Amino acid sequence: MPEMLQQLHLIQCLNPNMEAERYETLLRQMLPIKYRMVGVFDGATCLGLSGFWIGTKLYSGKYLEVDNFVVDEQYRSHGIGKRLLDWLTQEAQQNQCETMMLDAYVVNNAAHKFYLREGFAIKGFHFLKKLNEGG
Repeated sequence: MPEMLQQLHLIQCLNPNMEAERYETLLRQMLPIKYRMVGVFDGATCLGLSGFWIGTKLYSGKYLEVDNFVVDEQYRSHGIGKRLLDWLTQEAQQNQCETMMLDAYVVNNAAHKFYLREGFAIKGFHFLKKLNEGG
């Protein structure tokens, strides 16, 4: 987990209000239910990362869900995202997943283009209902 905590600056690219304490708390809740992260590094510098889960749903069968996929802004358009997604695809195949899925913020047009180019299709809407201030 220490390596994950060191990447807070990248997580904050997607979630600018994420504080270190909340990030650690959430990771402590996610790791026991098999949340994992993969990254692309240049030495000790993480250029991009993605979390992921493997699960099963009725509509998709066994799936790998891409979560918190982010590439450091100065390294975008250098193939880092493609390397991450290729690794995730291989991981899904090695785990006999039938599908891959992800959520992308509706305002993130660059991500939409990337995922569509990589073979993902828009299948629906993701709805979120906040139940308290912490969520």
